[in-house]
Amino acid sequence: MPNTFVLLFAILALIALATWLVPGGKYDTHLVNGKQLVDPASFHYIASSPQGLVALMKAPIKGFVEAAQTIGFVLVVGGAFAVVQRTEAIDTAIRSIARAHETSSVVRAALIPLFVTLFSLGGATFGMNEEVIPFILIFVPLALALGYDTIVGVSIPFLGSQVGFGAAFLNPFNVGIAQGIAGVDVFSGMGYRLIVWATATVVTILFLMWYAARVKHNPALSPTYVLDQARRKEHPPVMHGDRMTGRHMAVLAIFALALGSMVIGVVKFEWYIEEIAALFLSMAIVVGIAGRLAPDDWVGAFMQGAKDLAPTALVIAVARGTMILARDAHIIDTMLHGLMPFVQSSHPVFSAQKMYLIQSVINFFIHSGTGQAALTMPIMAPLADLVGVTRQTAILAFQLGELSTPMIPTSGITVGVLALARVPWITWARWMIPLQLIYLALALALLVPPCLTQWS
Repeated sequence: MPNTFVLLFAILALIALATWLVPGGKYDTHLVNGKQLVDPASFHYIASSPQGLVALMKAPIKGFVEAAQTIGFVLVVGGAFAVVQRTEAIDTAIRSIARAHETSSVVRAALIPLFVTLFSLGGATFGMNEEVIPFILIFVPLALALGYDTIVGVSIPFLGSQVGFGAAFLNPFNVGIAQGIAGVDVFSGMGYRLIVWATATVVTILFLMWYAARVKHNPALSPTYVLDQARRKEHPPVMHGDRMTGRHMAVLAIFALALGSMVIGVVKFEWYIEEIAALFLSMAIVVGIAGRLAPDDWVGAFMQGAKDLAPTALVIAVARGTMILARDAHIIDTMLHGLMPFVQSSHPVFSAQKMYLIQSVINFFIHSGTGQAALTMPIMAPLADLVGVTRQTAILAFQLGELSTPMIPTSGITVGVLALARVPWITWARWMIPLQLIYLALALALLVPPCLTQWS
């Protein structure tokens, strides 16, 4: 499969072609509680404005301009997190907990729940995604040293962050951006989203604990048994690394304080992209001082983190370009009108579930949560109005569609994680099938209460 940029540009070209074939159309809107909602009975055709080659080539830069605030935010957050990693405080904390595993039955029982919850919180709050890849180098040797297998070592950071990202309650990269596009109050509906996140995280923890107990009792049950045997000879136990220092603890305290401040700021003071970006930049500066990073080292870490997320920024720009082409050609409402029969059902519950299935399919081709939001929410949000689903529920359906990411062989993070762990994708996919089916059933079930209560 081609990469995300090729797929997005192909979609961009197809939309440009569609502007010559699809007639222009428009729904009238009316104001309800201060929000513009589509009148489902008002669709009518209007003159279209076909987009040619020049418009196609200009679309990405126009998308960059319109999404400039989001793109800047992505780069700042990437740089700030890289500064935290450069201090090695997170890595050292993991090693300290691993040492405690040897002597404490409480730690042994809590290790998987603790780390999965922490990574899930990272995905749910600040969009931890590609950032988990380096943790594979820590958790695979750790899992092997503790008597588990490579699958457990991969799953703790990877599945933890992915389930948090897909079931997020405060993730600016998918929840915040999707709500902004859909015209819903940013980070609203947090109460039910917290229930969704907690449920998905607990299900993941229980599945991993069940599997880890089986493998520890009988290592031959592991699909990576042969690889693990060779690996245990290659890698020394990870718990014999450096110990926590006052500097490391100060960095972790600052990092935790920044996350807590973000939650308070969003909930009580309606912070959005600018305020959260300023918070992460401030955190990075304070962490650099507390971590005793030299100025050049700090700048180098920040630039590397921003550089690592540059592809994500460009994905956002190209994805926004697709919306610009369709919007300028006046065909978005026409596509809504054509898509409505496929989503419309006898009950809003089934419509929401169909939206989730459609988003899961789209996730196979476009793996960026922000890119998906920019591409699909301009269509799905007003479509939700037409089929009796609240926009808040449509956003949840979009989020839950990302729970299919761990199974996708075209996902950069999935391929990167598995390559680093030396686990063949087919081996991983066979192991993931039962859990993926659980996620499917869970997502369908979690979409029922919002439809029955008209969650907004």
